[in-house]
This record gives sequence, C-alpha cells and structure tokens, in this order.
Amino acid sequence: MQADEDYLTKEKFKELEKELGYLKTTKRKDVAEALEYAKSLGDLSENQEYQEARDSQAILEDRINHLEVILKSAKIVSTQSTNLVMVGSVVTVEKESDKSHKSYTVVGSEEADAANGKISMHSPLGLAAMGKSKNETFSFKTPSGTMSYKIIDIK
Repeated sequence: MQADEDYLTKEKFKELEKELGYLKTTKRKDVAEALEYAKSLGDLSENQEYQEARDSQAILEDRINHLEVILKSAKIVSTQSTNLVMVGSVVTVEKESDKSHKSYTVVGSEEADAANGKISMHSPLGLAAMGKSKNETFSFKTPSGTMSYKIIDIK
C-alpha cells in the first residue's frame, strides 16, 4: 500500500458516488438557477448576489473534481480478518502509560473521523500501527512526547 493512494471502504465509495451524483445533477442545477437570477438583477460588477453565486459555483465544481479524482483512483479495501494491521482493520490498542484500551478502525484519509473511532492510515497512530501484529508494541512522537502502545487485538 502506497502512502499517496486513497483507500476507501465499499460503503464510503458508494457514499461518495451518491454525493457526486447529487452534486452533478440537483446541486449544479440549483447553482445555475441562482446564477441566472443574479444575472437578471443587472450590473454584474456591483452585484453581490452574482459574486456569491459564482463563488458557490466554483466551490461546487472543485468538490465535483475532487470526488471524481478520488473515485477514479481509490483502492477499495475489504475488511477481511488478518493478523497484521492494515487499512480496514479494527485494532484494539493499549496505551502503555495508563493501560487504557481503545479500538480504532484504520481507514484512508477521506474516511478519517477520530470522534467515531476511524483513524487515518496517515495519522501518527495509524502510520505507526500499520503492519504490526497482535501483542506487538510500537511508539510514535507527538507534540506532547512519545506515545507507546501495544496491540491487543486485530479484527
């Protein structure tokens, strides 16, 4: 697995496809209508609504392009059981400083959501855990010092 590739679960891939479809049809139409309305108001050089509609159009097109690139190049990961931490693994780790346990799903950058237990494979914890096996310890540097963990379980 290369660090510069996007990895997605099947669920996230489908979610992004759905978002792309919505943006290319419904949202594009809404923005075009807002742009037409703003044009009808007159002088474009001093027309704030026109400028806002143009900005919305630019943001929308950027998001569409971003999603198209991700969906075209993304690698779909299967969440098969393994004895090594990889993208798609659910890993339970023990923090060596206080022996607390926490479980995370290792995902690609686009899916990362630490509040919901999904850490990016590019995050310090995700990067350090990649390729490790059960009962293996690892550490990584953070702004507050070196953190050490032990892998308790991999699903």
